[in-house]
Amino acid sequence: MTAAAQAHVFDVDTVNFEAEVLGASLTTPVLVDFWASWCGPCKTLGPLLEKLAAEYNGAFRLGKVDVDKNQELAAMFGVRSIPTVMLVKDGQLLDGFAGALPEGQLREFLSRHLQPLEGEAEPEQTEQEEGAAEAINRLQQAIAAEPGRAELKLDLALALMRNGQADAAEAELNALPANLATDARAVRLRSQLDLARALEGAPSLAELRQRVQGDPSDWAARDLLGVRLLLEDDPAAGLDQFLAILEKARDWNDGQGKKRLLAAFATLDDAELVGRYRRRMASLLF
Repeated sequence: MTAAAQAHVFDVDTVNFEAEVLGASLTTPVLVDFWASWCGPCKTLGPLLEKLAAEYNGAFRLGKVDVDKNQELAAMFGVRSIPTVMLVKDGQLLDGFAGALPEGQLREFLSRHLQPLEGEAEPEQTEQEEGAAEAINRLQQAIAAEPGRAELKLDLALALMRNGQADAAEAELNALPANLATDARAVRLRSQLDLARALEGAPSLAELRQRVQGDPSDWAARDLLGVRLLLEDDPAAGLDQFLAILEKARDWNDGQGKKRLLAAFATLDDAELVGRYRRRMASLLF
């Protein structure tokens, strides 16, 4: 590693994760590289990431997580294969990818977040103004004209979800190619779908509140209460329910409290709120 890279690269473990990744990302984005000494592709990707960290000269910091030594951190981020890279910004997971991308694709990935292209926000604004139904019609026509543009299918899935068509959105999401399935918007949509599915046939908000008040250790009711609050415009109260499960019954339903928190973080736009609750979650886990 060059001296220029050393200034922007550091090792991440459970001791420094909260301060050096979550806390530090509030001011400087942190690219987290999950790797292992036995991983061949990691040996290719690692030097490229270090080279770019030096080139960007402080625009981001590169945190290295040895998964053999930090299995809980890898599990917290849902890492299933290595190398996996996650970009953390403003205390929350912003984007990521798996596998050893070539340098050109790495530069493209970084440029989407650290050097935004002019005019990127305009299409999103137009789609919001036209409404979900109009966006669905426009995107379906565009896909018919250019069926090879897979990114349009992701846009269609998002528009379908905004229009309340969860089944159709899920079908489009499941049909995405692998490179788009890990896109930050696709991950967020998957989390939204999972949360919405949890409420199918669930009791009302009032009934769930009553059940939790009557039995604070009714974790199933507390879990559904958290989902309802999260999706019904009281996200902080919903996150509090998931934190209570994590604190008092960490292993309930195969770690449901932590899973709900991670899913909620992926759906929320409020960076300050997500950052605050990520730190609270980390304090309970570590």
